[in-house]
Amino acid sequence: MKRFEQIKDLVLSLEADFVKFYDKENQAAGTRVRKGLQDLKNLSQEIRIEVQNSKTASTSNN
Repeated sequence: MKRFEQIKDLVLSLEADFVKFYDKENQAAGTRVRKGLQDLKNLSQEIRIEVQNSKTASTSNN
């Protein structure tokens, strides 16, 4: 569940920048949003690999 908490924390940390970008048209906030979404993508990929490796390990142990 630690990884899920990391995703939640990352998404919540982007909220203010989303508001600044979409409501106030702050371009720098848009850059931060894009970086945060890239970080989210990378974190998600890491988790996908962990899950797959765990599934593979449990299958090979049976």
